[in-house]
Amino acid sequence: MLTHITIQLPPLNRGIHLITHLVQKEIGILPANGLLHIFLMHTSAGLLINENADPDVRRDLEAYLDKLVPENEPYFKHILEGPDDMPAHIKSMFTGNSLSIPIINGSLGLGTWQGIYLCEFRSHGGSRKLILSVIS
Repeated sequence: MLTHITIQLPPLNRGIHLITHLVQKEIGILPANGLLHIFLMHTSAGLLINENADPDVRRDLEAYLDKLVPENEPYFKHILEGPDDMPAHIKSMFTGNSLSIPIINGSLGLGTWQGIYLCEFRSHGGSRKLILSVIS
């Protein structure tokens, strides 16, 4: 069986945001076993699974990506949408726009310290849409 749920996240500030609780709330009761696939319908934000215990991890990841892909580079040609747009597309390329998480015994098969994150790479990215697909 396959179920798709589309959710709209509220606008988030630039940064790496823990969304595990929002995803779990929207999908409700999970099947005993299966797979959750999360697809982000945008090209200037990203998804990742990473540590959810220490918020410094999020800040360090964001700082590293900002250093790796700085704004206002003279070789960027795609600048009509602002200085943060092209770097956001590049960062999205690194993080990706989809995740697959096993469902085991009715729970997401995340590790003890793992969480699901939306990476908002734009200063004013707006709301973001996710498609949650539960396969059982």
